Amino acid sequence: MTAVATRPEAPTPPAPSRRRRGRQEWSAYLLFVPAMIPILAFSVYPLAQGIALGFTDAQSGLNAVTTFTGIDNYVRLADYSLFWQSFGIGLVWAFSVTLIQFVASLCLAMLLNANLWGQGIARTIALIPWAMPPVIIAIMWRFMLHPTYGAINGGLGALGLPDDTNWLGTAQWALPAVILVGVWAGMPQTTITLLAGLQGIDDQLHEAAQLDGAGRWQRFWNITIPGLRPVIVAITTLDFINNFNSFALVYVLTAGAYGTMLPMLFAYNEAFRYGNFGLASAMGNVIVVVIAVFLFVYLRAQAKARTA
Repeated sequence: MTAVATRPEAPTPPAPSRRRRGRQEWSAYLLFVPAMIPILAFSVYPLAQGIALGFTDAQSGLNAVTTFTGIDNYVRLADYSLFWQSFGIGLVWAFSVTLIQFVASLCLAMLLNANLWGQGIARTIALIPWAMPPVIIAIMWRFMLHPTYGAINGGLGALGLPDDTNWLGTAQWALPAVILVGVWAGMPQTTITLLAGLQGIDDQLHEAAQLDGAGRWQRFWNITIPGLRPVIVAITTLDFINNFNSFALVYVLTAGAYGTMLPMLFAYNEAFRYGNFGLASAMGNVIVVVIAVFLFVYLRAQAKARTA
């Protein structure tokens, strides 16, 4: 019988003292300081300043005296019909752009996901608007929608259709025209996100359903849409928030004229055209609250999608 050598157990290191653990925790917190400084300076401080101004009568001008007025600005906003009218326009704009953008992007993503010739070139072309700043996109479309020498009216004239429409200069066409531009500008991000979701769906599910006799429409509703549900919830909610918060694109296109006055444009004009910084800040605070509600809905929907 041979003796089996047993390996001695390593001694358990003594637990660090409470004081030492405290120093280690503070050392870890200090690592966040370099990242927190720009966040506090460029995000938290302006936000806090904007919230505070909403409770004052701040006006433009170096010698203007600022007085705390409590909720007076919010009482004024309750009866400010033009502001709530801009809110309605903002909701119509955000809902229309998000819905049309999603449907068009889903069609384009499914086309790009198919094994067709020239797929790489098509993906590159689809990404072009993503690389362009909103101001450049707006300037380009101003030329294309020009009533006299724009490419849109030129194309309509070549087809024998009316070619004298003033797209951005009339209340009838300005909002549909800026919605069209908004859809075009936001499609790349939505398309790429949906394309990534499509590529995450197992092809064997489609093949098995096809062997069972399921048609394309049935596979789309029973496999593709359920597989994309988390992506759809995320992209439509974030697109809606982003579109409701739009400024530069519509400002360059119409400056809010002819029924395109979005809430952000309205608050901008109140501050920098009329000098009512306090009232404009109150408008901004209301917009932030509305966006926070949408974010809450988004987080609840994401939580449900994860547990489904």
